[in-house]
Amino acid sequence: MTLPIHTALIGYGMAGRVFHAPVIQAVPGLRLVTIQSSQPEQVRSDWPEVWVSQTFREVVENPQIDLVVIATPNHTHFELAQSALQAGKHVVVDKPFTLTAAEARILQEEARSRGRFLSVFQNRRWDGDYLTLRKLLYQGTLGEAIYFESRFDRYRPEVQNRWREQAGPGSGLWYDLGPHLLDQALELFGRPLAVYADLARQREQAQTPDYVHVLLRYPRLRVVLHASALVPGGSPRFMVHGTLASFVSSGLDGQEALLKQGLRPGAAGWAPEPCEGWLYHPHRAAERVPMEPGDYRRYYEGVRDAIRQEGPNPVPPEQAVRLMEVLEAALKSAQEGREIPLEVNG
Repeated sequence: MTLPIHTALIGYGMAGRVFHAPVIQAVPGLRLVTIQSSQPEQVRSDWPEVWVSQTFREVVENPQIDLVVIATPNHTHFELAQSALQAGKHVVVDKPFTLTAAEARILQEEARSRGRFLSVFQNRRWDGDYLTLRKLLYQGTLGEAIYFESRFDRYRPEVQNRWREQAGPGSGLWYDLGPHLLDQALELFGRPLAVYADLARQREQAQTPDYVHVLLRYPRLRVVLHASALVPGGSPRFMVHGTLASFVSSGLDGQEALLKQGLRPGAAGWAPEPCEGWLYHPHRAAERVPMEPGDYRRYYEGVRDAIRQEGPNPVPPEQAVRLMEVLEAALKSAQEGREIPLEVNG
């Protein structure tokens, strides 16, 4: 009988409470045994079978813990992940992996030298609309992609008193939603030739960027990544134009909404609402596209299999390093107001 992978969750804010804890518990072979949180009563109410750890040190010094999942504020990711790796634990880090590419490389080398599993949580690779888009591209339905636009637009006119919207390292939309947008683009198209970014604070009292517009330049393809907190109306989630056809989707994968309601994957009532997608051809009517089912459990299934050496790392650290390099280049572009070239083989 294969023993379960005993898992610790560090942090019980939105990421830990909504995404990590319920998805981990829904994956056979993973067992969530402890959560370290400053909200012990909330944890005990939600997860009575899980013990609450008081400190991070208590977690990493526990020999029963195999895997440490870090879902804390962005600026703490590097230090906590490094400490967990040095304690001999396998590690999953919520996005963004780190704040800099240099930190990402250090963690990559730490994991390699210690023979430990290290991965970054990029759950949006398992959104139904993204899986559908990837399938269309790989099948050649769209032909060669010439223009790709990916948007995360919201309407949140009031600045909230939470670390993501307050001034400080790792805050703002580019560190919050940018890693999702970048990860999907880089997985589909690889490293761009150059990046140009416009980051702005548009809301009254905004302390950190709440508007993101980034252009990734490839030889023929142009990729636009966009996010804003001031979009009252709708906008496409994906818009892709190819040499043969176009694909446009709207709405967000329904998994997040159900997780926020407290439902757990696979439990009664778990039926995520699919997004809507349309295929446009030059000489015939628009065609509604059946959407692939999204499933965030597939990420943690991949984590389980990789730790057991039964499959590949679903999001290996070298991909996280690549992302951080482009994310940093975009920050430099926004600061200097110019396009930043990238080393293609960097």
